[in-house]
Amino acid sequence: MFGYSMVQMVRANAHKLDWPLRESVLQLYKPFKWTPCFLHQFFETKLKNRKKMSVIIEFEEGCHETGCQMAGEVLQKEKRSKLKSRFNKINCCSAEVTPSALHSLLSECSDIRKVYLNREVKALLDTATEASHAKEVVRNGQTLTGKGVTVAVVDTGIYPHPDLEGRIIGFADMVNQKTEPYDDNGHGTHCAGDVASSGASSSGQYRGPAPEANLIGVKVLNKQGSGTLADIIEGVEWCIQYNEDNPNEPIDIISMSLGGDALRYDNEQEDPLVRAVEEAWSAGIVVCVAAGNSGPDPQTIASPGVSEKVITVGALDDNNTANSDDDTVASFSSRGPTVYGKEKPDILAPGVNIISLRSPNSYIDKLQKSSRVGSQYFTMSGTSMATPICAGIAALILQQNPDLTPDEVKELLKNGTDKWKDEDPNVYGAGAVNAENSVPGQ
Repeated sequence: MFGYSMVQMVRANAHKLDWPLRESVLQLYKPFKWTPCFLHQFFETKLKNRKKMSVIIEFEEGCHETGCQMAGEVLQKEKRSKLKSRFNKINCCSAEVTPSALHSLLSECSDIRKVYLNREVKALLDTATEASHAKEVVRNGQTLTGKGVTVAVVDTGIYPHPDLEGRIIGFADMVNQKTEPYDDNGHGTHCAGDVASSGASSSGQYRGPAPEANLIGVKVLNKQGSGTLADIIEGVEWCIQYNEDNPNEPIDIISMSLGGDALRYDNEQEDPLVRAVEEAWSAGIVVCVAAGNSGPDPQTIASPGVSEKVITVGALDDNNTANSDDDTVASFSSRGPTVYGKEKPDILAPGVNIISLRSPNSYIDKLQKSSRVGSQYFTMSGTSMATPICAGIAALILQQNPDLTPDEVKELLKNGTDKWKDEDPNVYGAGAVNAENSVPGQ
């Protein structure tokens, strides 16, 4: 097996290829075990030039422009290969390559630091407003509703639901490049309602913690609720660029109820998805990310939730009551530590049997008809639901004090918890989110 040129290429460049990409290339050669030797060269030539892989290329610091240019020139000479998107904020680009093109890139582009397989990322599925004490937070005689705060829901899109009327102020589609808001899966619409549903269709019963917050839908996941690292990174970079273009009406919060398996690199900044969300954080955007639904096993925090900077949200089960005495940690909620040994999640929020907005005729709506609640609502469970609830409470904090930094918002949320403060932080984080305790008085 090790006589094949592509296998030799993988061995020679192991330090520049992440292990899923190394494995992906090597897996191509498994069928050769049963192929007559005299046909090996013929089939390898076909394989090298025809099999396409989606990758993310990281360049050395300060080499993004020249690296993209050189990579583009190399790929122009290769069949079935092309440069796709440039990610200026994290010094990367995405590309489609054949094994032959990958070999050429590594041989001819000295600016390449590492190449990653463009892996799949999924939506994290598996009474809430009252349980998080966000029903009515009053400061200085004013009931906080998230008014004037903008939350970007990076997900499957947002359906223009009556409970969001007039508050979807922007939409970007990395999947189908549509310009008007829509959601062909349903997950993103539910998450948008978990942040900011007005409850208008239910006389206020199913409202989110920030019922007057503005929303921007950033569609990075397809109809089935899956996407790629490149799609997610493009969506996050779009949010950062949006703020550069709209400094007076920026995105204040990103809610990301998605993730993929966290791979152990030398450090968490080697993870392209972590780098993307940390760039957003450094740009002044509060980022709330789902912990994942792989509990109760330890060390199951998903990426990008392994980032030390962002707010990683686990799920609690409020047992459909506003009384916190019967709350428990949801069995599915991912546990820490991270694959890097850091304590996570940061905080817990309600995530079991959450009733929020329905996207009619979407993928999930058709698949789970029994989850419909009347004609306008839908019930779901997961850290996917806990994350936007936490984002909604962050919106109340920023309405009260718009000048707070992401680090300060995170600290207020963690210090405001009212339950499980002294329990295992790799299960409970800082405890259960409490809006009343977290929003400062002045």
